[in-house]
Amino acid sequence: MSSDSLKTVRSDDRLVTLKELAAYLSVNERTLLKLVSEGDVPGVKIGNQWRFRKAMIDTWLDDQMLGVAPRRFEMRGTTSAPRRMLALESCFQPSHIVPELATTTKLGVVEELAGLSNRLGLVRDEIWFAHALIERENIMPSAVGNGVAFLHTMYRHPEHVVRPFMVLGRSARGVDFDALDGKVTHLFFVLGLKFHELHLPWLAKLSQMFARAEATRALLEAPNAEAIFEVLRGVEKDMFPDRKESVAS
Repeated sequence: MSSDSLKTVRSDDRLVTLKELAAYLSVNERTLLKLVSEGDVPGVKIGNQWRFRKAMIDTWLDDQMLGVAPRRFEMRGTTSAPRRMLALESCFQPSHIVPELATTTKLGVVEELAGLSNRLGLVRDEIWFAHALIERENIMPSAVGNGVAFLHTMYRHPEHVVRPFMVLGRSARGVDFDALDGKVTHLFFVLGLKFHELHLPWLAKLSQMFARAEATRALLEAPNAEAIFEVLRGVEKDMFPDRKESVAS
């Protein structure tokens, strides 16, 4: 797969004002200004006016709804649709893990994990999936710091994703992934999402878990894919100790 095949035009990259964004998010302008001033909403100040990239805002919202970023407020209408509960084991297995990535570049990580997803029969089009992941990376980097990145597509495409899944790539040496803390990234969680209404409670828990450096270290020290899987499965067991079976979507 060539790098040219992954180039894309960023969708809806227009700038919007504070007033326009407040209307889009259905929040009070004063509330939004406070969030922006505190760095909770991505924006840029030009003179004394705030401006926001629409595509970046949509990406930021998607991260919040998935649970890979802290949720700052509830958007109206986001909780009315029925949500599909998806257990970790129904979309993630030891075979979904690359214990040591061969690549040393950001594009290489995307290509390697998109290739794994395709070989596992989880996506129908490897090039589309890699392209969609890169499109999202071009808008806002997925590396959240502490050596972890949560990659996913901006939009859901049921026709391309066979079933919801997660794959994981690990790099002991680390890859420059434009992380928020400026450090290399070691763990790359790639989400293949089929529906907007999926409820992944364990994903938010994973995100919280990897806010601590020792969690990243534990996965880096795991000897193989099975050991990595058991560490991650333990996160869900801690959340739902009484659940006996997975609920598939």
